[in-house]
Amino acid sequence: MKAELLAPAGSYESMTAAIAAGADAVYIGGSRFGARAYADNPDEDLLKRAIDYAHTKKRRLYLTVNTLLKDEELEELYAYLNPYYREGMDAVIVQDFGVLRYIRDMFPELDIHASTQMGITGPYGAEFLKGLGATRVVTARELSLAEIRSIHESVDIEIESFIHGALCFCYSGQCLLSSMIGGRSGNRGRCAQPCRLPYDLYENGKRLNKTQKQYLLSPKDICTLELLPQLIESGVYSMKIEGRMKSPEYAAGVVRIYRRYLDRYLENPQKKFQVRREDLQELQNLYSRGGFSDGYYRRQNGPGMMSPGQSNYCTDNEKLLQELKREYLDREFPEKFNGKLILSKKKPAILSLSYDGHTVTAEGMQPQKAQNRPLTADGIEKQMRKTGGSGFVFEHLEIEAEEDVFLPVQALNELRRDAIAALKEDILAAYRRPDGRYRKPGEKSRGGAEISVTRSERQGSVKQSDIPETAQTAGITYGAEVEEQSSWERIGGTMRMSASVENLALVKALCNVPELQTIYLDCSAFENREDFLSSSRRQIALCHEAGKRCFYIMPWIFRAQALSYYQGREALDTLAAYDGLLIRSQEEYAFLKEKAYPKSLAADWNLYTFNREAHLFWKEAQLLFDTAPVELNRRELNVRGCGESELIVYGYQPLMVSAQCQRKNSTGCTKKPSLLYLKDRKQKLFAVRNVCPFCYNIIYNSAPLQLAGNAEDIRRLHPQSIRLQFTTEEPREARQIAGTYAGVFFQRETADRAHKEFTRGHFERGVE
Repeated sequence: MKAELLAPAGSYESMTAAIAAGADAVYIGGSRFGARAYADNPDEDLLKRAIDYAHTKKRRLYLTVNTLLKDEELEELYAYLNPYYREGMDAVIVQDFGVLRYIRDMFPELDIHASTQMGITGPYGAEFLKGLGATRVVTARELSLAEIRSIHESVDIEIESFIHGALCFCYSGQCLLSSMIGGRSGNRGRCAQPCRLPYDLYENGKRLNKTQKQYLLSPKDICTLELLPQLIESGVYSMKIEGRMKSPEYAAGVVRIYRRYLDRYLENPQKKFQVRREDLQELQNLYSRGGFSDGYYRRQNGPGMMSPGQSNYCTDNEKLLQELKREYLDREFPEKFNGKLILSKKKPAILSLSYDGHTVTAEGMQPQKAQNRPLTADGIEKQMRKTGGSGFVFEHLEIEAEEDVFLPVQALNELRRDAIAALKEDILAAYRRPDGRYRKPGEKSRGGAEISVTRSERQGSVKQSDIPETAQTAGITYGAEVEEQSSWERIGGTMRMSASVENLALVKALCNVPELQTIYLDCSAFENREDFLSSSRRQIALCHEAGKRCFYIMPWIFRAQALSYYQGREALDTLAAYDGLLIRSQEEYAFLKEKAYPKSLAADWNLYTFNREAHLFWKEAQLLFDTAPVELNRRELNVRGCGESELIVYGYQPLMVSAQCQRKNSTGCTKKPSLLYLKDRKQKLFAVRNVCPFCYNIIYNSAPLQLAGNAEDIRRLHPQSIRLQFTTEEPREARQIAGTYAGVFFQRETADRAHKEFTRGHFERGVE
């Protein structure tokens, strides 16, 4: 049984402290492209030194490249990564599918870890990423032990999961709150943590929370010390500690306690596993928010995981921090090697060193006959053992020296330094690589894994009972490639308009808008599975009678609830009745491809295509089209290109998708969808929808995106289509807004504000 204790390193000092305390590996950001842009990230020379330091300690170093990259940044990625690749960096952690595609091709020997920002929630996503060349998946923090076990039993890939530290309120990678409020994007490593601010919760004008309980989006930190056996037994290989923004003392303090208990369990898994209260208290003294929870591993969600009474909590821990500084920062932790020194007047001095299978020999000045004071064995050994600062210390030193031999102290020192330098180089040579294979961004890939959605054999093949009836009667063979018309090139050169709805009452009203070609029915528009199965065809027929295509929008999160919802012949048959699906995760893509869904698949904006590489990735996956990223401005969208993408031009944009439920955490779970409102310090109201069939909450922006006034700029981008997103609007209001946008974009009418308060999102300002 094996496990890796993975520590955060927001600086070089944090890295050395974590390793000294017992970390098997550290993850660290460089000067660019990391999800903690405000950490004390090392520059190139210091990061290369960190890589070498970790390797001389027989530890591993992973580099975070886990942000979304713009096209101009992608052009700089090779020059940024190549020095670390050559130095022997062990792996990169990535979020962006374009970055994954590019690194896989440029640096074929480099392990790729799929970041938690990718939202891996099950075996489908894990298998998909393995097929793309990922060697490890970092699971979504929201997964249960059972869900992790399902991945482990289904997919032969390393699993990394968080065991300690801060929890995001939102599914990682599904948050725009910081981005939309202040322009600091969490997807770009610059989250301002507005979730840690106070909010009030309202329903029908009545406040549901108490005045002293306003931190409604602030989860407690997680501590899973008592769950280590269950985590390992569920298949977690890498135990990840959060905290790259915290101090070196914090990293060392958390690592040393988890190291102690991890070793204790691994040495004797059958022994009763008990955790001392004092150790839990010490972890709490280092940092916590209103106490700890053990996260989502044993629960779906709940108020016990939240810290609504205070945003921060940390005890007076100065004494503990000073102790950790003395123990792990102010001390050296040298590696032990063995040596043999030969001093003979007939040949040069020879020093041989051996360490962990490495043996080197260095030659120095030839000793002479002593004229006055010959070297003594004690004197020689004392001088040779002065290895301070080298990272090594002699465990055993054998000395063979002739009598009356003499060698200057300086010569002994040089011999020792040369031998240690040779030993380090011999150790590090095993990690060194030649340059990556450079190619210009946009140049065709020259290798790497192909997109694969085939599940492991132990998952079994597609059952006949899972094949939609419409596909059977149409003669479609499930499991075979399905030919369908591609819309990646604009059809007829004419921009189209679509609308999505989260309320089925809007469908009939929108069918009366001639300019709308497609209506999307969001999964949240259906109250439950039975409603989805019974009323889908009626809504599809309504759209078809009006001459419009009808697409279905899959859930934001695809976990066990969603798998159960869509599993089986009847559900797949219902999906196949639609003209196509808009998907929101790689889990859904892999699931639908395994079931050989016979219609079109398109990507929503949160399957990020920030750059051309990501755009090409999903194009190669044979999607009908993608949705332009909502965090790029018009200049960046122009560079990326929108001719094969849909652009959202109206709607209350989802800012957060969370496993937590404001309804459950306030008045209790009713298992019925409803609409609540969060009010912030500036009296802005954010609608909150609980999507019960899939057990997640959506928090929408307080003002709608409205780009009617930017119609000319949008036309110059030549998007394949534009989309209106209707969330909380009533049918008459939606019909009026759709008519306004139709007039502006197709009859070139003057834009008329449909709302007194609106936002242009990032269309003009963009994000850092």
